[in-house]
Amino acid sequence: MKFVILLRGGGDLASGIAIRLARIGLPPVITELPKPMAVRRLVSFCQAVYDGEVQVEEITAKLCANTEEIYQQLSKGRIPVMIDPPAACRFELKPNVIIDCRMTKQPPDLKMDAASFIIGVGPGFIAGENCHAVVESKRGHYLGRVIWNGASEPDTGEPESVASHQSDRVLRAPEDGIFNTYVEIGSFVKSGMTIADVNGIPIKSVFDGYLRGLLHDGLRVPKGLKVGDVDPRLDPAACRLVSDKALSIGGGVLEALFTRQEIREKIWC
Repeated sequence: MKFVILLRGGGDLASGIAIRLARIGLPPVITELPKPMAVRRLVSFCQAVYDGEVQVEEITAKLCANTEEIYQQLSKGRIPVMIDPPAACRFELKPNVIIDCRMTKQPPDLKMDAASFIIGVGPGFIAGENCHAVVESKRGHYLGRVIWNGASEPDTGEPESVASHQSDRVLRAPEDGIFNTYVEIGSFVKSGMTIADVNGIPIKSVFDGYLRGLLHDGLRVPKGLKVGDVDPRLDPAACRLVSDKALSIGGGVLEALFTRQEIREKIWC
């Protein structure tokens, strides 16, 4: 391959980036955990770790075991997904660009010499210090903007408001334990309905809406972890569409890439 982009993370925000890239002919290689913890699984390419292959909107991703399989999928215009938390595949792939969208909200574990151009998404990244550019991930006037010097806005720890619902739309684990699900993503749920449990302790919706996201069944979760998301907007289609936030961040990543002349020259050579 002439140009390789490595995308760390395959959750819903990272998948918005991946879709933007794939649509312009630059499908990235995604590296993920052995058991990804994405809530919005229907729009997250990391679901390929569980299912082997997944389609988000019109883009397909496939789980790969080695770099030979990665190159095969790239040649087909598909997104390769590899279980590789430390991104060790970079030594073989030699990516031109690394995009870190794991949303750990911590400083990255790779140095700036890991690739010729590194983009960090959200809190933990400081342009000029631990990456070359940061893309803002917080909703507001700065969402999706590229920061070339300095950090993104700090993490508030509060979920974003949707149709006047904020903290109550997010489902959280009541204690440490094994997560069990009873409802499928995309289902309509009523107030008081049990959606899942941890160690038998029920997790219930507090209002009527569509179940927009839910962790994979059987995962071990810590107390307080976000395990689900109920959408009050009563639009079931939203459960299968990449969010405006994810696409905005993806647009910011494209801006960061194409701002750099040396990147443009390598892409179009």
